[in-house]
Amino acid sequence: MKLSTKGRYAVMAMVDLASNSKGQPVALADIAERQEISLSYLEQLFAKLRKGGLVKSVRGPGGGYLLAHAVEASRISDIILAVDEPIRATRCAPGSPAGCRSNKTRCLTHDLWEELGNQIHLYLSSVTLADICNRRILGTSGMIAHAGNGAAGDTDGHADMPAQVSAAE
Repeated sequence: MKLSTKGRYAVMAMVDLASNSKGQPVALADIAERQEISLSYLEQLFAKLRKGGLVKSVRGPGGGYLLAHAVEASRISDIILAVDEPIRATRCAPGSPAGCRSNKTRCLTHDLWEELGNQIHLYLSSVTLADICNRRILGTSGMIAHAGNGAAGDTDGHADMPAQVSAAE
C-alpha cells in the first residue's frame, strides 16, 4: 500500500503548523517554504483541512492558519481522511460484499489486505500531532536484525529479540 503525497504532505504541514504556531496564525507560505511543498498545493490541502474542522483560518495582516483542536486531540488518521486519502490496502470498495475480480468475487488474499488496512487505520488513529511534535514515535524497523546476524547493540547473541529503545533517548 502506498500513501499518496496528498496524505503525507497534509500530515507534514499539520506537524509544521503545530510546531510553529505558538498560539499565533501561521502563513501557508511559511509552511510551504519550510517543508518544500508547493504553496498552491498547500492551499488545496488546507481548504480540505478547514472543511474537515481541523484548522481555522485567520484573515488579514498576520493571518494564516491555527489548529482547530489541541495537538493532543489531533489524530493523524483524521488529517489523512480530511484530505480524502483512503486508508485501505484492497482494490475493493470499502464495506462492499462485491470483490475486485472481474466476476465480482474476492481474491484469496482479500481478508489479509483488508485487515492490514484496518491495522494501519488503528495505528494512525492512535498517533496524535503531539506524539510527533514531542518525538514519541520511535522508528524501530531498522533495529530488528535478520535471524543470525545479531541486533545492533546485541551482546548476548540473541538476534531473535528486537533491540529495546527507551522513549527518553
